[in-house]
Amino acid sequence: MDTHPGLLDFRWYGGRLSVNFTATLGKRGPEPVERLRTPDDLSRWCHEASLSEGPLPDATTRTLTQARHLREALYRALTGAPGPADLDTVSTWSSRSLPGPRLALGENGTATLERPQLHLTGDLLTLVARDGVDLLTGPHAHRVRECAAPDCTLLFVDESRPGRRRWCSMDTCGARTKMQGYRARRAR
Repeated sequence: MDTHPGLLDFRWYGGRLSVNFTATLGKRGPEPVERLRTPDDLSRWCHEASLSEGPLPDATTRTLTQARHLREALYRALTGAPGPADLDTVSTWSSRSLPGPRLALGENGTATLERPQLHLTGDLLTLVARDGVDLLTGPHAHRVRECAAPDCTLLFVDESRPGRRRWCSMDTCGARTKMQGYRARRAR
């Protein structure tokens, strides 16, 4: 595995929670980069994704295995190659029961919304799966793309008006690809 600094940092270029979750496995191919190596990595991802406030949610080895399984099912569904088992995995996670928002009496006597705090990583994975279902059945389902950079396999949702975005991030893959093209043209 490559030990390049930052290689294990989480990527947030996808534009959606579920798409960013698929980026926890990078450089898909012969030498993938697993960013969810330990239960602590999963807890940290949930925290960095703003799924939990306060202390890191508890993750177990079992939850880590389930998270990776969900991630791969989402990846196949988002790239248009899901099998029935993939759809079942995403649906099972998505349909799990979670505590819902509640109404409370505010200081001025009006109703206010209280969102429940979710602490278990399993609950947070349910939110990831629900985002995937929402994306796959919504208006941007046909706009999930894989980065065009030859050394990148990250997915992103193309929300550009013309729908021709090519890279997960113009600041990283786009700039690097354009610079390589420029250097190749200058070398001629």
